[in-house]
Amino acid sequence: MGLLTTGVSGISGRRVHVESQAKVRHGERRAGRPDRGGLLLTAVVWIGAAIMLVPVVWMGLTSLKPQSEILQQVPTFLPKHPTFDAYTTVLTDPDNPLLTYFANSVVVAGTVTVSVLFTSTLAGYVFAKFRFFGRGLIFVLVLSSLMVPAQAIVIPLYLTVRTTGLLNTLWALILPNMVSGFGVYLMKQYIEGLPTSVIEAARIDGASEFSIYRRIILPQVRPALAALGIFTFKWMWNDYLWPLFAINDTAHSTLGLGIANYASGQHGTEYNLTLAVATLSALPLIAVFVIFQKQFVEGIAISGLKG
Repeated sequence: MGLLTTGVSGISGRRVHVESQAKVRHGERRAGRPDRGGLLLTAVVWIGAAIMLVPVVWMGLTSLKPQSEILQQVPTFLPKHPTFDAYTTVLTDPDNPLLTYFANSVVVAGTVTVSVLFTSTLAGYVFAKFRFFGRGLIFVLVLSSLMVPAQAIVIPLYLTVRTTGLLNTLWALILPNMVSGFGVYLMKQYIEGLPTSVIEAARIDGASEFSIYRRIILPQVRPALAALGIFTFKWMWNDYLWPLFAINDTAHSTLGLGIANYASGQHGTEYNLTLAVATLSALPLIAVFVIFQKQFVEGIAISGLKG
């Protein structure tokens, strides 16, 4: 009986071993085959990226064409005689000082981005790790600000800015945007996933709340900070509606207003000039995204999972 049991066990063991080897070989064969689903998805992504990049590439190439080539009956994608005359013209135009527009946009977008990152992380830390009376109601009020369209508050905001005497200054563009409801929500969702035990241990060691925020919270939320920073910088860089109401002269105009001036002013029919201005205005956004691309993608992925 013992021999029979031993024999059956040996046969079963050999069968399991053979089956396991077969599964391994089958897995190796499958691993060697191309993943058709993955290839199809990659192809779709590349096609979608190409479709979205075509207008951007066309804008840059057309800005290198002379006006006569743009207006010819049979359009061309690549410039036959590329020239940088349009860029020279827009950079030296005294009626539309592009460098002034550029400097104003850098100041406004940069200041607002830094302010939003600071206020959003600080408020997000408070909402995520502190318990106090009215916490839920205050957070709901913050979220409700996301439901109000910007067009609905332009007139009240204009009257407020005019009353404070900040109209037609860069502060009129900076102060109303220094706090972001979306930023507070994003950082609160992200910080909630951080371990509370580390924060409590730091408090036991005598660390102040601001020290905890600076030394523990900020280093852990860098991916979310990169995503929020890129979003905020892009929104402020491309903002047109509020500067149209708040700014009345070229000395304080931003790039959004500058592009509109070229499109609707005396250079409205000179498409190479308008597209040259648009190309120059897009370069800083492209540079920011390329520099922080890794952190941006990681922040979007993690924030989406936490949301």
